[in-house]
Amino acid sequence: MLGQVLNKGQNAVLPSEAVRLKVVVTWDQGDGDIDVDASALLLGADGRVCSDAHFVFYNQPMSPDGSVQYLGQSSTDTGSQESLAVDLESLPQEASTIAVTASVAHGTFGDLGGLRLLLMDAAGSPLACYDVGGAASETALLLGEIYRRGDAWKVRAVGQGWSSGLAGLAQDFGVTVDDEPAEPVEAEEHVTSVEEAAATDSASTELVDVVELEGEDADEPLAVVIDLPTPKVTRVQQPGPAAGGSTTPAKGVRTRKQSAKVSAPALRLAGDESWTAARLFSISGVGNAEEQEKRATSALLATMMAVRPLGRGIVARLGAPAGAIETYLEVPFPRGEGVVIPDGVIRVARGQRLWTGLLETKTGNGQLRKEQVENYLDVARRQGFDAVVTLSNEIAPAAGEHPVEVDRRKLNKVTLYHLSWAEVLHEAQMTLAHRGVDDPLQAWLLHEFIRYLQHPRSGAVGFEDMGASWVPVREAIAAGTLRAGDRKVPAVVDAWTRLVRHLTLRLTAELGVNVAHVLPRKLATDPAARTRVGVAALAETGCLTATLKVPDAVGPVSVVADLRTGQVRTSATLPAPQEGTAQRRISWLLRQLTEAPDDVLIDVAFAGTSESTCEQLRDVRDKPGPLIGSSKAEVASFTLSRSMPVGTKRSGVRGAFVPSITQAVEAFYREVVQPVRPWILAAPQLPESPEDAALMEAEVAPVADGGTAG
Repeated sequence: MLGQVLNKGQNAVLPSEAVRLKVVVTWDQGDGDIDVDASALLLGADGRVCSDAHFVFYNQPMSPDGSVQYLGQSSTDTGSQESLAVDLESLPQEASTIAVTASVAHGTFGDLGGLRLLLMDAAGSPLACYDVGGAASETALLLGEIYRRGDAWKVRAVGQGWSSGLAGLAQDFGVTVDDEPAEPVEAEEHVTSVEEAAATDSASTELVDVVELEGEDADEPLAVVIDLPTPKVTRVQQPGPAAGGSTTPAKGVRTRKQSAKVSAPALRLAGDESWTAARLFSISGVGNAEEQEKRATSALLATMMAVRPLGRGIVARLGAPAGAIETYLEVPFPRGEGVVIPDGVIRVARGQRLWTGLLETKTGNGQLRKEQVENYLDVARRQGFDAVVTLSNEIAPAAGEHPVEVDRRKLNKVTLYHLSWAEVLHEAQMTLAHRGVDDPLQAWLLHEFIRYLQHPRSGAVGFEDMGASWVPVREAIAAGTLRAGDRKVPAVVDAWTRLVRHLTLRLTAELGVNVAHVLPRKLATDPAARTRVGVAALAETGCLTATLKVPDAVGPVSVVADLRTGQVRTSATLPAPQEGTAQRRISWLLRQLTEAPDDVLIDVAFAGTSESTCEQLRDVRDKPGPLIGSSKAEVASFTLSRSMPVGTKRSGVRGAFVPSITQAVEAFYREVVQPVRPWILAAPQLPESPEDAALMEAEVAPVADGGTAG
């Protein structure tokens, strides 16, 4: 079924209930290995893009409001497909049309066959399709439009081509394109400073970064101390927009791809169209929870052994040495008069050392049981194994913590670890996108594994639910009746901690650097104390707070979810330049915020005084005077902040708390923090005294005379 089939120029009315859509561009592989890239432009009534940020594609995967998202590429039986997600209810009022486009970086559309635009509803049911034909030398196409007519939405098949690629198409719709080659930036002076977090234990105010494991022999979470009293000047490499590379800030949108994509090999030897290409990890026929768990476990263990960088990245989190990895499925072990069969066994050999871990997995809503985990601990101890590893969709609040309370005596000789499927997915993405896989076949295997985990039928999901206590606690905050002694408050605080860890994992995978949750040392190592402090703060202020540190960013990102006002505030504080007038220092900042949203607040702090100024960016872009104020003191620092509505639902996509926090943090980092580079102190100048100048002239003169005499 393809829904309503459209010819070029035809349109169709979309069902009124179809407000969340999936737009899919599919194609068959031709003689060359050509990739098609789907994109979307949110257009106003004048037919031009609402802003550069409303151009959604591989380098800019989400519109500012989250209404349109680029989902990336996957394989089909005959070729590949690219997907976009559209939420019509979330579209800004000024956007009346979504132009769906496609482009190729190499070759032309004439080299491809089977190019099709497919529109589906949220359940995956086809609504309309358009088979695009007649392409020849075009490198970019406007495939179709989703547009508003009165109270209804319609789709139109267009099929208009460009020979100037994605950049030419985007420019014709009003996008400012900057595809000049990125210039390398030398190492710069970068001032690192972090605001001290409050803690009830006065001896525990030292802040540490809680980051994920990395290193050959690491066996516990890293905790890196941040010195608070005096900001230290350290020489660092300034990261690029997404992957951590050094580039100069771009003015406009870069349409040039930043990295090559990994695609399944093209199959060209099929006898006819009825032959179906095999998938590496099939999602067809997944039945009950047991079958789902077996498939996911088998896919993980096989990929860990086949793709060594992924296997090493995972076992490094478990305290295993760097060595040859072997994995086994459902190995039986005797226990008393019965048999215990864990879901898997992982073995790592390095020299004379053999490390072994038993694996117990859950998918979907499956919950780990205390009795089962303790049985595996008993078996591991008797067998002389090193660890028991549990894997489920539950994200532990911090690395090294476990969601199941077990008898501590059973941990005497065996270590208990917990991983979430979100951690496994992010580790795979980090390996593929940033660490790299040398072998093309291994890269494809890893790509297929990621594709499998991202499918809903795999049973692997990220953090999506704030829990059953969320709604009553939120309502009590709104009514002003919440007290610290409410038994439901700790569950919400723990859910927030898990959400923050979900954010750090997600940003780590996307940026390619270890993003840390900054906590006082006492709270980083004492979960009970962390919960008590969070409960007291939530009851008193109605706020959930966190600080995230991105390596080499201009400053830490503070996140405050205010449940009383229904707003989430993201902010970052950075030092001002240490030379120049107040206007010059402020202008230095404003020049770097040309693409930042108008509603960003800029707070200017002055040295030696409590006086400060604060204005919206829209009011000072061209006239920084209001930020200078009447103070004669030097400008010491800037605080950039932005507030956005926060979702209220405990789970889901539209109107839910978790995605609203994720989108707010990622948008603030991408649009505000990422473009700002730290101020660089001018190089020291050698003095040039009159005596030095005379001496240099005396030394040069004989050489000049000798040259003329010859």
